[in-house]
Amino acid sequence: MAILTELRDPRIEHVTVTGVQVSGDMRSAKVRVSIMGDEKRQQLALRGLQSSAGFLQGRISDRIDTRYTPKLQFELDEGVKKSIAIAKMLSDVLPEEVASEEPDTDPDTAGTAEAE
Repeated sequence: MAILTELRDPRIEHVTVTGVQVSGDMRSAKVRVSIMGDEKRQQLALRGLQSSAGFLQGRISDRIDTRYTPKLQFELDEGVKKSIAIAKMLSDVLPEEVASEEPDTDPDTAGTAEAE
């Protein structure tokens, strides 16, 4: 929530946190983010997040009671981008295949060819 509501850095736009992996000793955390936009915009947002890491670590230390506050490292999650590309490819391919290979689902006529 702090990324969405408290960061005022204009570089940080269209960022979604997709996952966080915290090390066993709680000293570091990899924050996976999805950033909408082209490569330049994504790199700009990642730099903005890295420069805001100290502020975000402070917000985390206010909310958790542990000996160490994890050092945040941000990395780009390509999963969302890839799933959108796959969905587009499927929508381009499937309408033709589905229309030509659609099975007979009418319960009145199903199985009549086999019975004859």
